[in-house]
Amino acid sequence: RLPSSMADTIGPAKRSPTEFLKQVTGRPVVVKLNTGVDYRGVLACLDGYMNIAMEQTEEYVNGQLKNKYGDAFIRGNNVLYISTVSTKKR
Repeated sequence: RLPSSMADTIGPAKRSPTEFLKQVTGRPVVVKLNTGVDYRGVLACLDGYMNIAMEQTEEYVNGQLKNKYGDAFIRGNNVLYISTVSTKKR
């Protein structure tokens, strides 16, 4: 059985991409670009073209942190995928 926080994120198998994106807005995500660069931060909003606004954004190249940004805007045609992030308790 999945922890409730994971079950809420994963949900039923037949969920649409639109429903997924609505559910993860305001939550930590990883945005992977076609170039292989990852941006990790809070998904602020996105539009029908997959243009993305993120907050508290960190840029990772080859798995290493390269930059930190307050806000970041990513053009949708550069996005390979958007994934949720499990938050770790400290």
